[in-house]
Amino acid sequence: MRRAAIKRNTRETSIVVKLGIEGRGRYAIATGIRFLDHMLELVARHGVFDLSLRADGDLDVDQHHTVEDVGIAIGEAMASALGTRRGINRAGYFVMPMDDTLAVAAVDLGGRPHAVVDLRLKVARVGDLQSELVQDFFEGFAQGARANVHLKVLCGRSSHHQVEAIFKAFGRALRVACSKDRQLGRMLPSTKGLL
Repeated sequence: MRRAAIKRNTRETSIVVKLGIEGRGRYAIATGIRFLDHMLELVARHGVFDLSLRADGDLDVDQHHTVEDVGIAIGEAMASALGTRRGINRAGYFVMPMDDTLAVAAVDLGGRPHAVVDLRLKVARVGDLQSELVQDFFEGFAQGARANVHLKVLCGRSSHHQVEAIFKAFGRALRVACSKDRQLGRMLPSTKGLL
């Protein structure tokens, strides 16, 4: 069973994450930002991960530190749970239709961090989440997990649906990327022999 527990403490945040890759989609999440909690619940549910997360941040100042550090901590938990990454698919993608919105996510767990987030949001907030911080979350995850993360909304009117579709697609793409492939066995999924 691939599992990890991470504690991340900075001057701005204190975060505890427990992640199980082979899970049942169970979650217990509290960040102080209810819309972010809901999006992380969707990642757990659609990725079929077990995710427990408690974040205490300086929300009286701004949401940025909390959102970014939550992304980093979840990414670090994913990297720890994956271990050597031998035998995983390494890459995964998913196209998520959600009412008026169509979103695509592609993830590569190959060891090099990079994030590209292309949303069509025209609002300052989605629920109680500052919408510009969606990108910061995924950049944090990419850094912590040492992963490439590409997310794009192809069409959509509702800002809520756009963000929700991105997080659902991300959960599904991540599920494929970290899944084990019997044909790969214990091989590293890299021609360089490194991740």
